Amino acid sequence: MNKSSGTSAVSTTSKITRKVSVAIIGAGTAGQNAFQQASKIHDDIVIINDGFWTTTCIAVGCMPSKLLIAAADRAHEANHSAEFGIHATVKIDGKQVMQRVRDERSHFASYIKEQVNSWPDHKKIAGRARINEQGLIEVNNKIIEASKIIVATGSSPSIPDGWADKLGDTMLTSDSVFELTDLPKSMAVIGAGAIGLELAQAFTRLGVDVTVFNRAKRVAGLKDDDINNKAIDCLSHELTMHLGSKINDVGSQANADGKRSSAFIDYEDSAGESQQWQGEYVLVATGRRNNIKQLGVENLGVELDEKDRPKNLSKKTGQIGDLEVYIVGDANANLPLLHVASDEGYSAGSMVCENEKAAYIRPPATPFSIVFCSPQIVNVGMSLPDIQQDSNLEYVIGSVSFDNQGRSRVMGVNCGLLHIYGCKKTDKILGASMVGPDAEYIGHILATAITNDLSVKDMLDTPFYHPTILEGLRTALRDVQYKMEIPYQSHDTQQDSF
Repeated sequence: MNKSSGTSAVSTTSKITRKVSVAIIGAGTAGQNAFQQASKIHDDIVIINDGFWTTTCIAVGCMPSKLLIAAADRAHEANHSAEFGIHATVKIDGKQVMQRVRDERSHFASYIKEQVNSWPDHKKIAGRARINEQGLIEVNNKIIEASKIIVATGSSPSIPDGWADKLGDTMLTSDSVFELTDLPKSMAVIGAGAIGLELAQAFTRLGVDVTVFNRAKRVAGLKDDDINNKAIDCLSHELTMHLGSKINDVGSQANADGKRSSAFIDYEDSAGESQQWQGEYVLVATGRRNNIKQLGVENLGVELDEKDRPKNLSKKTGQIGDLEVYIVGDANANLPLLHVASDEGYSAGSMVCENEKAAYIRPPATPFSIVFCSPQIVNVGMSLPDIQQDSNLEYVIGSVSFDNQGRSRVMGVNCGLLHIYGCKKTDKILGASMVGPDAEYIGHILATAITNDLSVKDMLDTPFYHPTILEGLRTALRDVQYKMEIPYQSHDTQQDSF
């Protein structure tokens, strides 16, 4: 692909060995969806991949983490049922826990591998691609010219400079932690985002001595202060967290037995006092960075900002300006979530179909994220700061506490808070933020309401079965309605009808 015109303008030093209509670089969720959709129209297509041919979700993300959480939840419920009159002593087999994580991960991966194996061999290349100065793809001593290029190279854990050398084999990331063959005795988790919280709580529930460090006094990236404070309160019942701490140095040192190393962290706590943590492993969960810097996309005319995010990116299609270049999934550093990567890959694969019958561009999804800690954390639609920055929006906040909500208390999971942001002018839901039980289901209901432009009245006209945790959603909606001063029904924000 020529970066300026889309026509062939090749240096004499680059001998083209293959020409294709579409080249996809990366075979994760976004890349695979793009390949399948583009293949409906184009036969001269190639997908290039370096590493495993499954997905980040299956290999090192969503699925192994949920497998670990499932084991942790079983242990937690057995160990914390005394209030129900159930007394038990649990024995945790760490080797069996980690083996099941890997076995089930392999089971899920087998379906993806079967799909990839069904693709024609001449359309797949295993190798690391690089885009040269002529805008051509170099891989395995081949030079490929593509009319359209879809970049879906995913992301990798972000590790502070020097930490890998200092920590050595005591450092873990979300890419390596599931390769542990047994549960460690102790672990520090750096970062209180989604990955950090989920893994920290899971390992804690499985008997590991876990300490969480985070520079900000926030968890899960929450932007609503009340929800953030409530989340910290709920999670602190289980987790040891040093929020607002500053890490000055990390390292490892040989133990007395000379066979193993232990890790240490020198840090300042939130009061500015110097402290040190020592333990077996340090799990670095400080986010992920897109795998794009070494690819050479600048040779296609793509500009990156200081954080390696592509400029002029269409969030609807992944296209970069008017170039025949599409950057999708985690590679564009937009929203690193599987369902977003899936939709972006599908849309990019449709875009290169040149408006043929098979092409379909999915509209941008309602922003929606879930953290699968306990209680769960959910954000849907617009965030509170975004709403507050829009001077044209007159909004109200409907609220409900789950601390005394009927079914939540019955189940012994009564800790949480839900805020729904409603628009007074339209009676529509702008967004919501929540920490609490069944948040994943409440989040899906709210996402459906926002996507389908349902009003608060529409929501309250639907049935809410008693006794369910979802009755808390009704309470919050009633609070929104009351604050909007809409004469639909009397204000009643009682938790449930007991």
